Amino acid sequence: MYPNFLPATVAQLTETTSISLAKQIQRQAILTPLSSKAIATAVVQQGVGNPPILLLHGFDSSVFEFRRLQPLLAANHATWNVDLLGFGFTDRLPDVPFTPAAIKIHLYCTWKTLIGQPMVLVGASMGGACAIDFALTYPEAVKQLILIDSAGFAAGPEIGKFLIPPLGYLATEFLRRPGVRRRVSLQAYADPSFVTADAARCAALHLQMVGWQQALIAFTKSNGYNFLANKIAQITPPTLIIWGDRDRILGIADAEKFTAALPHSKLVWVPNCGHVPHLEKPEITAEAILAFIGS
Repeated sequence: MYPNFLPATVAQLTETTSISLAKQIQRQAILTPLSSKAIATAVVQQGVGNPPILLLHGFDSSVFEFRRLQPLLAANHATWNVDLLGFGFTDRLPDVPFTPAAIKIHLYCTWKTLIGQPMVLVGASMGGACAIDFALTYPEAVKQLILIDSAGFAAGPEIGKFLIPPLGYLATEFLRRPGVRRRVSLQAYADPSFVTADAARCAALHLQMVGWQQALIAFTKSNGYNFLANKIAQITPPTLIIWGDRDRILGIADAEKFTAALPHSKLVWVPNCGHVPHLEKPEITAEAILAFIGS
């Protein structure tokens, strides 16, 4: 059975990996300084073994983003997959801000509660920027850092310019449209055959959660992670950079920028792959991650 906090449309999922992950999503009560109430945080935990791995999804996404990669990593390591504050299926409390600073505090409290030891932190796209921000503040928590087609040098999403009253509502309603989300997906993959009905359902389930629209507007108006570019060189944990060689969302130049900025880094190109190697080429992505951890 599916968790009762997921929208009823979860029953329309058809792919094995999607169905399996949906059934494993749990909510953990995470206490933070952000609110007197615990934040019900969406988590998928698989596997055993050290070091533990924590996966962070991209902008306007959810734990479903790692439905193909997480089982491959969990064969060797305890692997956690969480919805960031304000995103996915994590509860959006009305008194909690949705800013990078708040996301980092919530993530630290989540790590402290669920893991509590140095981890391999994996961030994809905006999740990469979140991972960088976290590693800069809490280096003791990050054994190794892995960035998958990561934001950090690139500016935040273009939709931000439209999120001023009264256009915020209209902009998010535009982003909610299936046709718009399909066009974004077609840009994200090198192989359009990945843009299936099941993929669309996975990408849209969280849009039905209470507070999705307000949280997305609040985060984007905060200017997101546009403050990071000049701080990236300060990262201390060993870093693996994984990049699709046909990324049409962020392009490919930033892969080399990360490599140049981080002396303790390694760059792995994923061939014939777009912005989401963890979805389009999960086996190659997992192999690169596991080899880096082992090294």
